[in-house]
Amino acid sequence: MTLARVLIVVFALITASTAAAAGREQPRDLELEFLGEEILPTGLQFEGTEVGGLSSVAYDAARDLYYVISDDQSVIDPARYYTFDLDVADGDLEPGDVVVTDVTTLLDASGQPFPAASFDPEGLALTRDDELVITSEGIATRLIPPWVRLFGLDGQQLDELPVPTAFIPDAIPQTRGVRLNLGFESGAVVGNHFWTGTEAALVQDGPAASLTEESPARLLRYNLASGRPDKQHVYWTDAIAEPPVPPTAFAVNGLVELLPLDRHTFLSMERSFSVGAPGTGNTIKLYTVELAGAKNVAARASLAGQLDDVRPVRKELLLDLDELGIPLDNVEGMAFGPDLVDGRRSLVLVSDNNFAPAQFTQFLLFALSDG
Repeated sequence: MTLARVLIVVFALITASTAAAAGREQPRDLELEFLGEEILPTGLQFEGTEVGGLSSVAYDAARDLYYVISDDQSVIDPARYYTFDLDVADGDLEPGDVVVTDVTTLLDASGQPFPAASFDPEGLALTRDDELVITSEGIATRLIPPWVRLFGLDGQQLDELPVPTAFIPDAIPQTRGVRLNLGFESGAVVGNHFWTGTEAALVQDGPAASLTEESPARLLRYNLASGRPDKQHVYWTDAIAEPPVPPTAFAVNGLVELLPLDRHTFLSMERSFSVGAPGTGNTIKLYTVELAGAKNVAARASLAGQLDDVRPVRKELLLDLDELGIPLDNVEGMAFGPDLVDGRRSLVLVSDNNFAPAQFTQFLLFALSDG
């Protein structure tokens, strides 16, 4: 059944001077309209694999297809990405509009499937050269470092981009690097650059988010022409949205996706989850993010004691998905799709069901217009 449409109008409060720095003379007015959802059953099988763990999505405009990474660590099935066909041309999303059309196994540099539990695939983006940039957030408790690698559409690894030392776990207990499950979750290509970010602060930069404190995550930019990282910014995540039940249970908030509007402005997604919290325990928020004027911290191995002197990126709340009034799963992926018939841009969100029977794979469709 088609969901009632919800209209959300949001004014991105970006100053005129900042907008001019980004090549715009006026502040940006963004308008989102929720168009519908489709839920795929947990345990869905396709060509001998379980469709689940959908963590990041990229749209191929030339082929009108979506590539979606599974975060299966080659444990349930070999590490892979799926190709989806989404029928959004009519400005609606309802049962039958989301169809899996292909699955592609990821192959390492030697042409073999990745060994079980050797990496944690999370972020995905498509370059102008029809290559996929895929991130792994690593497995910090086993000192498996995060990585950023290029793959062909056939799944073959083509190249590996160097990760700065500050992001690489150094020891147990850690004094440096990404935290477990709080590494490179996001991926975005804009022009000749690839952006990713940590979900929360590096160990040496500060604490992860708590119920009362935000966390200074780092955004990381690569120049795809040189294959080298060239810029880093601080992104302050929100505090955890809801207390867990009981209070000692697991809770987290982090930056899980980036999506460029232009060279200086992004959409970001933060996902908060608390065990035992009302509903599914998930709180999903979208922000507009302005990079212009943010300090480049690439040369700083640690930000501890320096954050008061570092200008972070600026963010403004675009939408708290709780306003939709529907159950939300672990939504982590976000991509623009084709223009709709009325000229607005489609925006697709997807959830990672963690292959858990109590969770679900959820696709959400919005229309975005930019004043």
